[in-house]
Amino acid sequence: MILQGHEDLRVVKTIEGIKGAFEQLICEKDYEKMTVKELCERAKINKKTFYHYYETLDALLAEMQTELSAGFIARIRDYALPEELDKVNRAFFEYSAKQGPAYEKITCSGSYNAIRDEMVAGVNDAGWGKSPDYRRLSDFEKKLLMGFVNHAVLLAYRQWVEDGKVIPLEEVIDLTNRIVLGGVREFFK
Repeated sequence: MILQGHEDLRVVKTIEGIKGAFEQLICEKDYEKMTVKELCERAKINKKTFYHYYETLDALLAEMQTELSAGFIARIRDYALPEELDKVNRAFFEYSAKQGPAYEKITCSGSYNAIRDEMVAGVNDAGWGKSPDYRRLSDFEKKLLMGFVNHAVLLAYRQWVEDGKVIPLEEVIDLTNRIVLGGVREFFK
């Protein structure tokens, strides 16, 4: 349940407890191994309470995906692509750096491929969908371009996280932009 800001304090605490317990579980184990029972024990609620707010764990994960995607999309909504791809990449790294370990696991772990792919697709639609240059491309060219951009940026982020974030964020952003922007600029020539 996405909170709107006018809910009773007990509802807010329950939802925050569910989401907090869920984030802890995400950090500890693969999604496929989680159970509603385990989540409820962590959140100190009964299963009936969980099912009052969510039909399934998938629904909770989808909500988390929506919230994470919306936060990033809000940051990039005014950027024009491909012209301001450097700003979009910067926004991605800055946004990602401020998220917690659960976000890192979703972004970096293979067990979250499906939800990550949905997040990426939503971001691509929001960012690239309004680009006249992008809309003129064939379906094959769109897939090729998105594959290149998404894989390069996500690979850079994953490597940065895997290496313990020892390289300064500015350096990672600069390196990623050099690689990605060079390819995209050539692509649109």
